[in-house]
Amino acid sequence: MNHSTAGSTVGRGLSLLSGGLDSTLAICVLREQGLHIEAVVFESPFFSSRNARKAAERIGVKLHVLDFASEIVTLVQNPPHGFGGAMNPCIDCHAGMINRAGALMTELGFDFLATGEVLNQRPMSQNRRSLQIVSADCGYADRLVRPLCAQLLEPTEPERRGIIDRSRLLALNGRARSVQMKLAQHYGIHEYPSPAGGCLLTEEGFCRKLQDLLSRDGVAESRLLYLLRYGRHLRLPGGSKCIVGRNEEDNQALEAAVKPGDVRIYPVTVPGPTLLLPGCVSAPDVEMACGICAGYSRRADAAGMAVYVQRGAEKQERLAVPLARSAFEGWIL
Repeated sequence: MNHSTAGSTVGRGLSLLSGGLDSTLAICVLREQGLHIEAVVFESPFFSSRNARKAAERIGVKLHVLDFASEIVTLVQNPPHGFGGAMNPCIDCHAGMINRAGALMTELGFDFLATGEVLNQRPMSQNRRSLQIVSADCGYADRLVRPLCAQLLEPTEPERRGIIDRSRLLALNGRARSVQMKLAQHYGIHEYPSPAGGCLLTEEGFCRKLQDLLSRDGVAESRLLYLLRYGRHLRLPGGSKCIVGRNEEDNQALEAAVKPGDVRIYPVTVPGPTLLLPGCVSAPDVEMACGICAGYSRRADAAGMAVYVQRGAEKQERLAVPLARSAFEGWIL
């Protein structure tokens, strides 16, 4: 039950924290009023909580981490308000996040929600109409405060009731960052990521891989979504997906993701990539993948190199003749 009223107990809010400067500043602006603020961040195959965890540690705020995978996968397949420049359903995604945060706010017995949005900072997802759509769709419109631009918007319940002092909120507008930089100095914030976003759904190369997955394999297996983050992805002539590790991090991630029935291919003695072929794979595609493994191995001999082909507990050593990269460039997604 909510007990906070003007002139009584300290107001309590839950603020969405991406880890970027704006969402961090929103928390600082609210805490400067003596309000109790906790933060919430969302994880999915398309964005992580890494920056938010760092920011929360730097400013000393309690962070709640919520899984958002099922919601964002549904939105990617059917976004009610459409996509941004790529496959990013920003408006619907943000409304969904605020809805989930609102449920947590209610569970905690807090008074309000907050975000770090700045009016007109992003031309499509943060114009006045988009902010109004998010408010209407999120289910918590009158409990939602946007501290960095609140004075340019209609007051919501926490402001009207005096839980938050509206006069101490800001009126930021547009893409200029000079005010935020000064605020960062004021609050002693010296490290923060660039305002690029961090969502893989805005990246053209990632979206090609995602579109291929949606059309060929579907998204019933969440592992395949997370694997989109790693390696080069190829669609082999027989229809198999082939993921080629580009570095040690990729190789380790692919090795950790192997399930029974998958095919894993890797060099026997020389440095080179790990290849993962998830699910049912035809023999011709395995043979081609061996050639790709050799083709990407710097020390492969033209006559061939030894690779392991492992499926479950069965492991075979084969001689793989390197495929010229020109032969499989057209299969890269």
